Amino acid sequence: MHKSKIAGIGMYVPANVVTNNDLLKYMDTSDEWIQERTGIKERRYAHRTEETTTTMGVEAAKIAIERAGITPQDIDFIVFATLSPDYYFPGCGVLLQRAMQMKEIGALDVRNQCSGFVYALSVADQFIKTGMYKNILVVGAEKHSFGLDFTTRGRNISVIIGDGAGAVVLKPTEKENQGILSTHLHSDGTAAEILAMYNPGTHANHWLNQKVADFNENEIGDMFMSHDMIDKAQNFPFMDGQSVFKKAVVKFPEVIMEALAANGLQTTDINMLIPHQANLRIAQFVQQKLKLSDDQVYNNIQKFGNTTAASVPIALCEAWEAGKIKDGDLVCLAAFGSGFTLASALIKW
Repeated sequence: MHKSKIAGIGMYVPANVVTNNDLLKYMDTSDEWIQERTGIKERRYAHRTEETTTTMGVEAAKIAIERAGITPQDIDFIVFATLSPDYYFPGCGVLLQRAMQMKEIGALDVRNQCSGFVYALSVADQFIKTGMYKNILVVGAEKHSFGLDFTTRGRNISVIIGDGAGAVVLKPTEKENQGILSTHLHSDGTAAEILAMYNPGTHANHWLNQKVADFNENEIGDMFMSHDMIDKAQNFPFMDGQSVFKKAVVKFPEVIMEALAANGLQTTDINMLIPHQANLRIAQFVQQKLKLSDDQVYNNIQKFGNTTAASVPIALCEAWEAGKIKDGDLVCLAAFGSGFTLASALIKW
């Protein structure tokens, strides 16, 4: 059975820099308030009409493919992770395939939010291992800024989020001490609603303890989107920040330790931990709990915010470009996100 390795990596972030102070015109907040709670100083927002989740994914993919020493025509499968697709359907994978003029290859869309990229990487790893595909493009991309509540009411989420994309090319490797060593995936849906976007959707309050919209069961077509949902701002994401934080600081270390234990390794063996960039305070808590040094953890949420499925590949690419990840290094990727989903991957670079 083959092992898979990351043969090329790329990232793209929009040129538009939005600082904490830029948000003051829209909501009651401050640079100090945002930095104290999240560590974020600025983020990037995509151009409203000229950039999409897919086009940003394309830009990151171009770099990853070139660095892998292949062409778009050599890609034989796509796994695209996002929670902010261009369309409700079809998914971004086929749009990227079209935009890059690839062959009529398979394209899989992954909806695991902040854990999406690591989930997507795990899927691609299995396809490489079985020999089904040889050059797989894995993309994590997000355009959140188009759907945020830029008012004081929505500030607990809106100040955190940014736009961007990251991509890797996975190829088989025959080297014994190289490539993805293992991946680990989990989910716990018991508190799914504490971080969710309820509407538009087809749930009609089925899962919710409290009514979030008025539905008339005798009215056909009155369940996906209504004026009531819009008037009550229910078409924006919801987050119970404190509850999410409490879950994240417990589950993050667990999935990292699971990956290490599966390979007979310790935290001291990690050369670089790339955590999902959800909140700098969460990353710092995990670092302290695992007794990792500053040189063992890479964070860039300060300048990009939380780019959900794009955050891990963007941080991984930046760390590699900065020379902080070298051949032979042990790299751990870890993510925790809405669902809740949890994922880690251990890689020998």
